[in-house]
Amino acid sequence: MKLAKIGARGRTTIPKTVRDAADLREGDVIAFEIEGDCLVVHKVASGGEYLRGLSGVMGEWLSPEDERAWSDL
Repeated sequence: MKLAKIGARGRTTIPKTVRDAADLREGDVIAFEIEGDCLVVHKVASGGEYLRGLSGVMGEWLSPEDERAWSDL
């Protein structure tokens, strides 16, 4: 088990050993689910159904302007 602390803005760092084991790289998309009292994190395959569904709902928030506005969060 690896531990990480959540900062004031809700940010955390996924420990390197966990990133390596899950083959997570910069730019990868991860999904969060709650199962009972557990938080489950899944790596989302690029071009997957999740991304297609997300783009249909969140398309208006994916502009370069929005990326710059929210980049410090």
